[in-house]
Amino acid sequence: MSYIAIIAVSVLIAVGLLVALLAGVRNVIDGRSDLKKVAIMAVPAVVLGGSYAALGTLEQAGVATMIVMIALMALGIVVSSIKRTFNL
Repeated sequence: MSYIAIIAVSVLIAVGLLVALLAGVRNVIDGRSDLKKVAIMAVPAVVLGGSYAALGTLEQAGVATMIVMIALMALGIVVSSIKRTFNL
């Protein structure tokens, strides 16, 4: 049962990334967005690919990706809070 859930979540992540990528490409072409901002959307896919290459199974790679993305989110919150507090 957990294997099916992992596959379902992976498919949903892939569909979400594809939709975000298409919307980002459309915004870059229309000049409404910067390429750097759109490229940030690829970070979870890159982390998942690296985790899969390092760990060898999709289940472990999914969990590792989740942990890495949560850590990156927490780091981003801390950095933005420090910048806002000290007006950097």
